[in-house]
Order: sequence, then C-alpha cells, then structure tokens
Amino acid sequence: MKKKAKYANLPAMSSTDSISKIPVTVVQPKVSYKLHWQRRALQMATILIAVLVPATGLFRIDVVAGAFVILDRQIWWSDFFLVFGFWMLSASGLVVMYSTLGTSFCGWSCPQNSVSEWANYLTRKLLGKRAEVALNGEKMKVASKKNKWGYWLVLGVLLMATSMAFALIPLFYFYPLDVIWSFVSFQDDERLAASLHYIYFIFVLVIFVDITFIRHFFCRFMCVYKIWQHGFKTKQTLHLAYDASRSSECEKCNYCVTACFIDLDPRRTDIYDTCINCGECVTACNNLHAKKGETGLLRFEVGRQDVRKRSFFRVNLGSLSTRMKWTAPFAFFALVMFLSGIYNYERYHLAVYRADTTKSHGIQNYRVAIYNKLYHPASLSISVEGLPVGSYSLTKSEVVFESVGRIDIELRIGDGLSSGLHAVTVSVKSMDGWHDSFRVQHFVERS
Repeated sequence: MKKKAKYANLPAMSSTDSISKIPVTVVQPKVSYKLHWQRRALQMATILIAVLVPATGLFRIDVVAGAFVILDRQIWWSDFFLVFGFWMLSASGLVVMYSTLGTSFCGWSCPQNSVSEWANYLTRKLLGKRAEVALNGEKMKVASKKNKWGYWLVLGVLLMATSMAFALIPLFYFYPLDVIWSFVSFQDDERLAASLHYIYFIFVLVIFVDITFIRHFFCRFMCVYKIWQHGFKTKQTLHLAYDASRSSECEKCNYCVTACFIDLDPRRTDIYDTCINCGECVTACNNLHAKKGETGLLRFEVGRQDVRKRSFFRVNLGSLSTRMKWTAPFAFFALVMFLSGIYNYERYHLAVYRADTTKSHGIQNYRVAIYNKLYHPASLSISVEGLPVGSYSLTKSEVVFESVGRIDIELRIGDGLSSGLHAVTVSVKSMDGWHDSFRVQHFVERS
C-alpha cells in the first residue's frame, strides 16, 4: 500500500503563479549630472563676475588718465605698495591654483570655452546632433532635414547676438556704467570716444569669427594661457585617472571620447596634454555604468596612483603644503604690502612747479597743481605760509572737483621781498580731513 503524500490535499499551483508572487523591486540607475551642472553654474558665474567687477567700480581702467581704478580710486604707479602687493598676491594665488588644479580654469571658468560650448549647442540644436565645426579640412556634417536656409539664418543671428553681447564686456573695463548705457541706447555723450563704434565693431567681428569657425581649436592649439598653466603642472596636480584593471569593459566603447569636446581620449592622458579637467567624460562614463549598477572607470585624482590608499584629505593637504612652502612667504609679504598700500593711500595729490614767467632776475610765479584721485566730488582749500601778508596772491583759495581730475592755480609773489632765500609752504586741506603741504625755496636777487 502506497504512502500518502504529505501535501497531497493542497491545491496545485502552476509555475507561472509561483513566479508572479515573487516580490520584485525595480532599482533605477543612479544617473547624475551634478558635476555637469556645477560646471555650468561656475561658467555663468564667471561671466557675471566679469561684468560686475567693472560695473560696480571694483576694478577698471581709466584710459584718459592712464591709470587703474579700484573701488573708485585712481591707482598711480606712485602707489607702489598697493600696485606691487596686489600683483604679487595675485601671482602667488594663481601659481598655487595652477599647480594644484591644473587647467581647471579652462574647463570651468574660461569665457572662450564657455562661449564655444554655447556655439556647439546651438549648432547641434539647429543643424543636427552630429553637426560640428572643424578646421581640419573635413566637411561639416548637417542633418538632411535641417540643411535649410532658415536654420542657417537662425544660427547666424543667434551667433551674431552672442557676439554683440560679449563684445560689450571689454567696454565695461574702460567706461562707467552710465556711459555704456548711452552707447547702447545711441545717446550723445561727450565722454564717448569718437572711435568707440569702430572698436566695438572689431570686438564683435573677432568674437563672431571665433565662435563661428575657431571655437575649441583655439583651446587646443592657440591658447598661450593654457601653455603657461602647463608650466606649473606636476604628477601631484589634479588630473584624470583611468582604472586600467577594467579595460575589458572599454573594448567596444568610446562614449567618453565622444563626450570630450577637445577630441581627447580621456583614457590616455599625461602631464602635458590638451585636457582641461572639465569632467564631461567622467559624467558620461559614470552614467553609462550606472545603468549596470557599477561605477565608472574615470575619476579625478590628486597625486599618484601609488598613494591612492591614503585618504583623499591627506593627499590633498600634503600636495597643497608642498606648494605653499615657497609661495606662502611671497603671499604673506604681498598681503602686508597691499594692506599697507590701502592704509596709506593718498586720496589727493599736491605738487608745486616753477612757472615759466620771469621778472627781473628771478621767477615770480608758481603753479600749484592739485589732483583728486577719487571718482566723487571734493572740495579743498589752499593756504600759503612763510610769506608776509600782501606779498603774494592766489588765483583761487578753494577748488571744487566734480570728479577725478586736476586743477591748477597760480601763486604770484610780489617784488617787495628782501633779497635771499624764502621758505614758502603751500598747504592744502580737504573737507574730509586730508591735508598735505609742499615746500619751495623762493630766491630773490637784487641788482
């Protein structure tokens, strides 16, 4: 007699029903464009800063006076501590940035690269995803459905509008904001140079040719600034690292090469190459492998691969401290000079010259030159010491400035002085508390 099965009375279940009751969790791949949009944000911030720096008066160039302007203050070469300290401090900071971050400025902040990427985006949006401008003799590839004069016209208009907008940025460094507005709105302004329209036209033409035909060809072969940055790169500098142990996954893939707009193979980089550390290849590789639940084969790395087991913080800190050993003293010295220059900055300047007019056997008149180095109104009073009352006269005892500039007044000395040397002191005081004096020796000779 056969033994009854233990589960003979249970209802039979098909294999389909069994599989359908297994809980299934769908995991979406972690695709991220965080690095890409961080770079875009920094590129736009750089362009905005390039406009705000001169527009707010933080820094610009006064062509008429031949001087730099910082915070509405004219900076002369006589302000040595301020000028030398600023440039030395800037140079020290740039050297540290170049030796640590390499050519990241090119990929993350350079306006040339930013506007070239914008031109590439417009070209592919209007003429096809594979449309690209190249100066290697290859014919431009245009989608057959978009090879129409209307698309070409829109592209040309957009590139021209971009050129006209970017050509205004250099003007901000030479003219105040209200003068630029007069130029844009076609208003008459005596402060506008007659040749400004021609200069602006040249700027527009150069930028238009650049973003229409040259683009990233300039970054690869013509940029002297990138060559300058290469001079500070070492094996410790930020660079792309490739996981060669997983190279089998790249045998039939060139997605990172396609993502690189510099036409570089990110898997084969060296200390001196055309890489600008933009990170587009890293984003592309990570997102491609994220669909498989894996990490990408490319990453940013500071230092050599043989020290990879050390913490990222220690590698960065050690690399930075090595560079700061010789740049820190220069930076500190420059900072002291710069702060000293700001503290001792002379808002006004006084000088007294001998006039050309002579009488009898000596010079009788002197020219008193008063300079206002601030771009706002000022009032100063002039007085003379060392001469008897009534023996001299000033054409003005007070000068009023509407803005930065120079005003000359004349000091006339009469004939009633005794022979010999007379110490004459010209003093100037401003309403905001500044004062200065200039001493001259007036010689009187009797025949």
